[in-house]
Amino acid sequence: MKQIEISPVSRIEGHAKITVQLDDAGNVSDAHFHVMEIRGFEKFLEGAAVEEAPRITPRICGVCQTAHHIVSAKATDAVFGLQPPETAQKLRELTLLGQYIHSHALHFYFLGAPDLVMGPDSDPAERNVVGIIKKNPDLAKMAIKTRKIGQEITSVVGGKPIHPVTSIPGGQSKTLSIAERDTLLPKVKEGIGLVEAGLEVAKPLFEQYADAVETLGPIETSFGAITKGGALEFYDGPMKMMDKNGSSIHEFDTANYLDYIEEKVQPWSYMKFPFMKQVGFPEGNYRVGPLARLNIVDSVPTERASELYGEYKDKYGMAQNPLLYHYARLIELMYSVEKAVELLEDDTITGSDIKVGLNEPLMSIDDAKKSDVRMRGVGAIEAPRGTLFHDYETDGAGIIQRANLIVATGQNNLSMDIGVRETAKAMIQGEEISEGLKNRLEMIIRAYDPCLSCATHMINGESPLLVDIHDNDGILVKRQMI
Repeated sequence: MKQIEISPVSRIEGHAKITVQLDDAGNVSDAHFHVMEIRGFEKFLEGAAVEEAPRITPRICGVCQTAHHIVSAKATDAVFGLQPPETAQKLRELTLLGQYIHSHALHFYFLGAPDLVMGPDSDPAERNVVGIIKKNPDLAKMAIKTRKIGQEITSVVGGKPIHPVTSIPGGQSKTLSIAERDTLLPKVKEGIGLVEAGLEVAKPLFEQYADAVETLGPIETSFGAITKGGALEFYDGPMKMMDKNGSSIHEFDTANYLDYIEEKVQPWSYMKFPFMKQVGFPEGNYRVGPLARLNIVDSVPTERASELYGEYKDKYGMAQNPLLYHYARLIELMYSVEKAVELLEDDTITGSDIKVGLNEPLMSIDDAKKSDVRMRGVGAIEAPRGTLFHDYETDGAGIIQRANLIVATGQNNLSMDIGVRETAKAMIQGEEISEGLKNRLEMIIRAYDPCLSCATHMINGESPLLVDIHDNDGILVKRQMI
């Protein structure tokens, strides 16, 4: 048995590798996507005051920080039974849109696009953001300007450009002044033209690399996403799940997610594998994120993004190919900018009614220790990478006793693994493979825009670290779980 290893998988957030096992005839017998890092935020939260969770959880990741901040605030709302005022909800949604603009622009132009602009077989020394800058400096400038718009929204509305702080239990801690709104609005409006210009460059690439779109990561799955009335929705609503043919399987209140979603552990990865509980593993595999959202929804409620969505659906229908995540991401980027303009033009967003308080005081810590009172809250949103759940259980003093986080990358984990395996079986014969072919396996992973820091947590309170010891000849002499 021989093994090909691609390590690290480049241009993703976090640390991972791909291994391909060959039999004696040089055929692929198996292949896996391995996530080697582990992050313990579910355990870090235990013992913290729940109102601190919206400040703690953004530190999970420097890219996904706003999504964790917003969903954590929603979970704390639920713990205390609070309904934030309308203005607060709009400010949170605007902050989340800032994350979308920043994250989608960053991923497509700087992480995903080099494979398409430079070509999958191009020199890896040039197949990166530096290569983009050299080959198409105007495109690189558009990408930087677009990303900056998202960061400015986060800075102004979220209080900080990285790790925002303004979403609190019951609402927001800071209003958006008229002057701040008037400064942001023209900048965000400029983003519509920037995204449009980027689309003019990007759309032909999907025709140019139609073969890669068709062949890389082949898989057919079910899908899941939050939607409201069938429309694209990021902040709030029930979760809908549909099968590979577009037929509805479930639609449920996200607070009841544990009735529908279960997680499984596999020995080759520190990232868990969620699946649909009623279907079972692995048949209950489903995907989330931009591709899933555009499969789930019936409409995109902004003008230009709606037109793009119509073109996309006419061409691809119920899309399954992972590389179309990139196309869907660009449509969502347009929607995010247009929706942010709508919110900024809504005068209620500068209102002063931004938070509600507790009706009754919490227990003291000493009293809580003597009591069996428990409070629980679930928050769910559509993060840029897909549906994100935060679930907190506290004692009567509001001290977290248990936390469960299910992130988008975990929900796409099995599909990435299967996609790598099936592509390897179709394309690899023999242990000598080209750099371009190795890159094609990486392209499957990059299409999902995985965030591995977000997706890896403690399992049953323990860190299952597998240590391999090799001798000087590279032969495995001992394997031990510690």
